[in-house]
Amino acid sequence: MSADACPATQAGLAFDTLAENYDAHFTRSSIGRAQRDAVWRKAVEVFRGKLSILELNCGTGEDALFFAGLGHRITALDASHAMIDRASRRKEDEAPDAAVDFRLLPTEDLGALPSTHFDAVFSNFSGLNCVDDLSEVATQLARRTAAGAPALLCFSTRFCLWESARYLLCGKGRKAVRRWSGHSTAVLNGVNVSVHYPTIGDIAIAFSPHFTLRSATGIGIFVPPSYLESWMQRFPRALSTLAAADRIACHLPVLRALGDHVLLHFLRTAEDAG
Repeated sequence: MSADACPATQAGLAFDTLAENYDAHFTRSSIGRAQRDAVWRKAVEVFRGKLSILELNCGTGEDALFFAGLGHRITALDASHAMIDRASRRKEDEAPDAAVDFRLLPTEDLGALPSTHFDAVFSNFSGLNCVDDLSEVATQLARRTAAGAPALLCFSTRFCLWESARYLLCGKGRKAVRRWSGHSTAVLNGVNVSVHYPTIGDIAIAFSPHFTLRSATGIGIFVPPSYLESWMQRFPRALSTLAAADRIACHLPVLRALGDHVLLHFLRTAEDAG
């Protein structure tokens, strides 16, 4: 789909402004690396064999290129023209033969994607928090996956211990509780983006009956959010300790919902599959 044929979303416009420096500020940051490594450990466990994976909100292509390096075939979508351009340049420079097809397509427009069946679905780091109707996303994904297909979806949580504690200590009460209502408006380089913070239960309901939740893994429980990178760099040895604590706590029922993100593992149900 050409850029002209794809209507811009607010999230797409916002991330257009972040694309060129996104890898430097997040992908290659120590916190970003620690959180992504935690997601990848689960992905390697779940995505067995050589799969055809549909990735939503692919950003600059870090995950797509990783999965392609493992032998998977990736169709990677994003709402941001600049992110897709950046991802395509990275592929040319880093892995020109990688089996990755980057496409400009907002998640809200999944209905425009040809109904080719995929073996698995992946979305990392909060892209789905910017979508208003998760039930429609689940319906569109169900049309493109077979029974038993795994979906790994990483959301920002509603309650983040690090964020609330940090802003409370700074005397910024409104920011400390900004996620708690389940919705807020983020301003990214002057562009307003509506952000939703559903609970794990909310997401499970939205994806039923097409998908069944198998597990929830906390991401960034003790590892802080990425906006604390400059502070974290003052304690370089501490990050490995915090990451080790995350590996221990990530499956505990209460703590797993209190990190910066939560990674949900769904399976496509047999009902109306295909």
